[in-house]
Amino acid sequence: MYKIIGTDGKQYGPVGANEIRRWLAENRVNARTVAQTESSSEWKPLVAFPEFASEFKTVPPTIAPPIAASRASNKIAAAICGILLGWLGVHKFILGYTGAGLIMLLVSLLSCFFLWPIMHIIGLIEGIIYLTKSDEDFVRTYVDGRKEWF
Repeated sequence: MYKIIGTDGKQYGPVGANEIRRWLAENRVNARTVAQTESSSEWKPLVAFPEFASEFKTVPPTIAPPIAASRASNKIAAAICGILLGWLGVHKFILGYTGAGLIMLLVSLLSCFFLWPIMHIIGLIEGIIYLTKSDEDFVRTYVDGRKEWF
């Protein structure tokens, strides 16, 4: 016979091993549910009891795949080009934002370079933003989210 501490913090039991197996099948308890036998004063998770250990499938931990290096590989190149060549929109072309890159390039060229400082400041700011973001944030925002400006 066993006593169990439920997720609500209340103590249940005594209950038999068959009842606990039924609760496992119903997902009312899990491997981390703490229990104690009537002959013991020690509380331990169900997975630590040999009679229940076989009920829990040991699945190797899944290792989250690291962010694909290729997905964030353009981050540094885009940032440097944004800082140095922002007025040309090169950093936009690197990230695949052809429309935004053309806008920056054409504004600079068609204004006879009168507005190039504004485009350069935009590129400078965006380059700094790219550098300060983690790879995960960069991919989430600019690769998956397709955020073209700032």
